[in-house]
Formats: sequence, C-alpha cells, structure tokens
Amino acid sequence: MITSRETEIIATIKSRVECSSKEVFDSISVELSYATLKRALSKLVSENYIITKGKGKGTKYLISPVYELIQPVDVEKYYKKEIDQREIKQNFNFEVINQVLKRHSVFTKNELEKLSLLHNDYKYNIAQLSNIEYKNELERLAIDLSWKSSQIEGNTYSLLETERLLKEKETASGKTREEATMLLNHKDALDFITDNPDYLLPLSVSKIEDIHSILIKELAVERNLRKRRVGISGTNYRPLDNEFQILEALRNACDVINIKENVFEKALISLVLISYIQPFMDGNKRTARIVSNAILMNESYCPLSFRTVDSIDYKKAMLIFYEQNNISSFKEIFINQFEFAVNTYF
Repeated sequence: MITSRETEIIATIKSRVECSSKEVFDSISVELSYATLKRALSKLVSENYIITKGKGKGTKYLISPVYELIQPVDVEKYYKKEIDQREIKQNFNFEVINQVLKRHSVFTKNELEKLSLLHNDYKYNIAQLSNIEYKNELERLAIDLSWKSSQIEGNTYSLLETERLLKEKETASGKTREEATMLLNHKDALDFITDNPDYLLPLSVSKIEDIHSILIKELAVERNLRKRRVGISGTNYRPLDNEFQILEALRNACDVINIKENVFEKALISLVLISYIQPFMDGNKRTARIVSNAILMNESYCPLSFRTVDSIDYKKAMLIFYEQNNISSFKEIFINQFEFAVNTYF
C-alpha cells in the first residue's frame, strides 16, 4: 500500500505531467526533508507507480503507464456508489491487453520477492513428501478448489458435501443434479491438467475451449466461443458481443500470457483476462481459475484453492477490473491465496 504522503507525490506529478524532484518538493503540502522525498520517489519508481526520464539533475518524474492498472483502490469506498453512479469504462478495452499488460509488469519488486520466497518454501516442503503424501495433499486442494470455485458461481454444496461427492460419488439431499455435475466437472478438469501438465503450454484459444468443454459437460451451457451478447449482473460494463472481436481479444490475451517470463504474471493475467473477455456464454470464471492453476502447475508452482476467499470479495475485485481496468484488488487476492495454499496444503 502507498501512504498519504506518497499519494500526494503521485497527485503532484500527475497534475504537472512531468516534473523534477525539486518541483515536487516545492509543491507538496506535507513537511518532509528533501532526502526523505528522494527516498519516497525511489520507492514509487521501484513499485512502478512512477517512471523517470533523463539522468542526473535533468531527471523528470512521470506517472507510469501501468499506474491506472495497479494503483490501490479502496474497495469499500468504491462500492458506496451504486451501479449507475460509478464512472466506469463501459466498453471492452483492447489497449489494456495489447499495450499495458503486454509491456509492463503487474507486480512490484516487493510483491515478486514475497511470492518467490513462498515458492521456495513450497519447493522445500514438497521435497519432504513422498509421492503418496503429495498426491493426498493435491487431492485435498482439488476438493477445496472444486467447492470454492463452484460456490463463487452460486453452488450451494458445503465443503463436506463436496468431499463426499468427489470421493464417494454420493450426492447431497436437497441439491440439484446440476450442482453435483458442476463439482464433478471441476474435478475432471483438475485431473486433466494434472495428467497432462504441458497441455496448456503454449496457451491457445482451442486449449481454453477444451478446458471450458470439460467444465460445462452435461450442463445446459453452450460450447465454443459465444456469438451473442452477454450481460454481467452488478455492473454496466459491456463485454464484446462480436464473435470475431471475442476471438481476437482471446488470441491477444494468449499472446501476452505466452510472452511473459514470470509464472506469477502468467497465472494472474490469465485469471483476470479470461473473465474480462467473457468468451463463453457461461463458465468463464471457472475456466479462468483452472487455466491459471494449470499454468502454475506446469511450472511446478503451488496451485490455488481460493478456499478462504469470500465470494462477494472475489466478485467485487473482478468487477473493479471490468469497470476500471484496475488489477490491485484482485492481485491482493491472488497473493494472499498463494500464501494460503503454500502454508495449508504443502
């Protein structure tokens, strides 16, 4: 998070387009030494909130092209405004894929260091496990993911009922056949990516469609990319409704994900962009979560179960990306869930 002092520094630079450290120092209202200001500027540069132009005494500071994507958002304050009161980006933004995400990192240096340390913990932990112990932990995570991923979509199975269904094929009384099918399909999709760890490398539209097909098997959901308009409850954001543009957007997303070298970036971007594009009539977020986990598992990274995510918080973070193309809230969920998975399952 950035401090109120750093927020004012950013606002000052934003209002001037570009300025020197001396100009920032003379403009801000908070009292601080010039040395403290320079440290704050260095921190904001390292976290990609601002960038520099020139060298030495001629150095100028500008707002980073990725600032809008990663700037902190007060979620509670944001949702105090009703749908029609919020100023949003109503239409799909190709630029956020082709320009911003393609050219810039979504993680700060500190965030990547934290994730890397957690990954090292994961590697150490699994090295201590036998093959049977590892498979048992992976099965436990798969049950939790199937349950939470389905719960986010409105499934009413409890975690214990989900475990009974996936282990013993025993359906819960009072639940619909569709709910059981959704959960079983999740497990099938996870089994598929576990058995075929390289399948999504490189990522392509047809491979995303394959994962979607597993997830919607025997459900009343159309296969393949949608050809009609789809609405999203809780927002005025309108996804693309032209099948050729949907295909173009998904191809662009795959290209961006494939060129990224950092595994965490690949996983987070796929999680967000598949949901943002909404390529299918239904099952988009489920597909995104499986694809994201497949990317992590392909590189021998810990998958995410999302078990402790509140469903409403997940949806709110996703809607903020839809409406503002801002990834900060969702990135926080991703980092927290990676930490939870490493510490809980392995």
